[in-house]
Amino acid sequence: MKIFLDTATLEDIKEAVSWGIIDGVTTNPSLIKKAVVSLRDSPKEMDMESYIKNILAIVGRMCPVSLEVAGLGADEMVAQGTLIYEKFNQVAGNVVIKIPVCTKNTRGEGTTFDGIMAIKQLYEERIPTNATLVFTPEQALLAAKAGAHYVSPFAGRVDDRIRKSAGMQFEKSDYFPDYGIADASSPDTALKDHGLVSGVDLVAQIVEIFMQYEVESEVIAASIRNPVQVREVALAGAHIVTLPFGVLNSMVQHPGTADGIDTFTHDLVDEYLEVFTKKEDESM
Repeated sequence: MKIFLDTATLEDIKEAVSWGIIDGVTTNPSLIKKAVVSLRDSPKEMDMESYIKNILAIVGRMCPVSLEVAGLGADEMVAQGTLIYEKFNQVAGNVVIKIPVCTKNTRGEGTTFDGIMAIKQLYEERIPTNATLVFTPEQALLAAKAGAHYVSPFAGRVDDRIRKSAGMQFEKSDYFPDYGIADASSPDTALKDHGLVSGVDLVAQIVEIFMQYEVESEVIAASIRNPVQVREVALAGAHIVTLPFGVLNSMVQHPGTADGIDTFTHDLVDEYLEVFTKKEDESM
């Protein structure tokens, strides 16, 4: 499974890339704006275009970077996607255009299939896309059929929706079991959001459908909240997981590992350390 970093913070991207395990980066306008604003009035201040170019260069070739459009209509998204691709892909050849799978909002404004139409048109122009804000397997299937190179199911947000519907108090980082949570009125039944018992269930169902029909689009498990969820989407068969820096950083840590470090560093003896000392006659 590939690991993407879900951030626009240059320092976090630089550090994670230096670890040698990052395969790409996903961003959105909010993340980039927040990062650019944080540098204002500092020696590292730069304009938006320079900032984006820095992200692309740091991540490097063969490591996709998703850049999201700002428009909501199909024609506007295609125009913006084409412009972004032509302007920035020359930096490292790694730009992917992020398109919402559906742009209709909670007030009913917008056109239902504009996102799908935009993905299709960009596909015909050979511009890779990442279909974002995917909450159901059927949305993922439509995006893949339109030619999306990637689809991004929002696992953590599905969990949030289920907990909110149950009136639960929770922190986003709280673990949500992949098998769901029981309905208080019917303990043998799991609470569901559009037939899904969890965000991991969403990822698993998309992967199963794509395998069944040999769909070429890759599944990016997104909106990941904790390391255990990373494990579960990996077991579900996600091709890629995109992670906040904090979740990625915590994946490698464990109290048992820390205890082990304490033990073996305490037990080191001078005679063993001398093994690592290069003697003068050995260097000749």
